[in-house]
Amino acid sequence: MHIRGFLAATAAITFSCNAVAAGGPFGIDHRLHYDNSGIWKRSDQKALMYGSILTVAGGALAFGDNDKLGDTFWRSVDSMVVAGLGAQAMKYTFQRERPSQTSNPDAFFRGTGAQSFPSGEVAAISAAVTPFIVNYGDQHPAVYALAVLPAYDAVARMKTHGHWQSDVLVGAALGTGIGIWAARRHSPLILGWLPGGFQVGLVHHFKP
Repeated sequence: MHIRGFLAATAAITFSCNAVAAGGPFGIDHRLHYDNSGIWKRSDQKALMYGSILTVAGGALAFGDNDKLGDTFWRSVDSMVVAGLGAQAMKYTFQRERPSQTSNPDAFFRGTGAQSFPSGEVAAISAAVTPFIVNYGDQHPAVYALAVLPAYDAVARMKTHGHWQSDVLVGAALGTGIGIWAARRHSPLILGWLPGGFQVGLVHHFKP
């Protein structure tokens, strides 16, 4: 498994965006040059986030838990939900201001309107792809290309001043860690709370 390699690549990208270190919990946080154009546009970031949610939820409902693919989709659902809740809890706890709100990367505990740490989007997208990487990466190395998605979002969030470097690194670590946990559980968590019909999936339910 090359999950650590993904985290290392994300870290390398955040460092390579600008060599100047300023502050924050790891001493690396600083504003990047603002860029909300081209592939870095906020609208593209939102499209990736909402597309990830729709793909994971749609795949889980379509395939159910009758095969490895459907089971992986449901584990991705678990991972995204838990990562989202965890990231939001941390945001309310640390109350860090975003680069769009301040030039000071050490501005923590500034009220509930400050929710920069960690990046919930990077956490969610990392959580979405990790179960697929864990379950299919060894047999199908091309699946590791999914790691490009959270890495892209990490850089894009920094370029549009949505997050600091440490925000996206911790978000990636959180999502990846929860994704590994979800992939290795005995069975999908949320699916176990739902009526049995969800285990069948639309594809299998309507199959002649």
